[in-house]
Order: sequence, then C-alpha cells, then structure tokens
Amino acid sequence: MTSVLLSAAAQLILKIGMSSATVQGALAQSEQSLFRAAVVIATSPLIILGLSCFILSAVVWLLVLAHVDLSTAYPFIGLGLVLTVASGYFILGEPMPMTKLVGVGAIVFGVVLIGLSVSSKDRTEKLSGTLVQTSRL
Repeated sequence: MTSVLLSAAAQLILKIGMSSATVQGALAQSEQSLFRAAVVIATSPLIILGLSCFILSAVVWLLVLAHVDLSTAYPFIGLGLVLTVASGYFILGEPMPMTKLVGVGAIVFGVVLIGLSVSSKDRTEKLSGTLVQTSRL
C-alpha cells in the first residue's frame, strides 16, 4: 500500500509542479527555447520531489513483488487511481462527473473482490496445513 500512496502522491505533486507559474511560463516560451523549458522543469523543486516519490514507489513495489504473488499485488495499483482521482477532486478542484465516480466505484469493488479471494485462499491454505499437522499426530 505504501507504493500506491507514494505513486498517487507523485502524481499530485507533479501536477502541482507542472501547473506552477514558473513552469507554465517556460512552457509558453518553449518554441523559442525548448532547452530552457526542460531546465526549468528539471530544476523545479516540486518536479524533483514528485520524481523522487516515483522512484521510492518503484523501490517499494519491487520489495512487494519479492514477497507477494503478482496477481494479488497488481490489482491494488488500481487504488492509486482512486487516490489520484480523489486528490484531483478534493485538492485540485477537478470535476467529478458521475461516469468517473462509477468507474472509481468499479475499481474499488474489484480490489475488494480480489482481497476477499486472497483471504479465502489464505484461510484454505492454513486449514489444509492444520489438517496435515493434525493427521501426523
């Protein structure tokens, strides 16, 4: 979940950074100097922070993949989309049409179903292990 939070935070920070007056000014003049716009973006503290969050998110994700089945871990990336949409709405004031809300609800529902299937699988494995140990007695 830490990887998902970091990734969602990175999206929010990068959006705020790219929307800043300094970056927008450099982009408006990018036809004259694409290199200058790239330097302004690359040296923006918010862009650097956002990219740092992405890198840290990737490191945490690698640690998750070392310990969790991909088919179990990957659907939780969908929660990052939920967090990003919520951040856009609550922090940036972006619109939330009904279609977007229904889509977010579908993602949450899917993640819950996967979470339930993992819990069910774990319970079955624990029960099987207990039965095997009991039969050895």
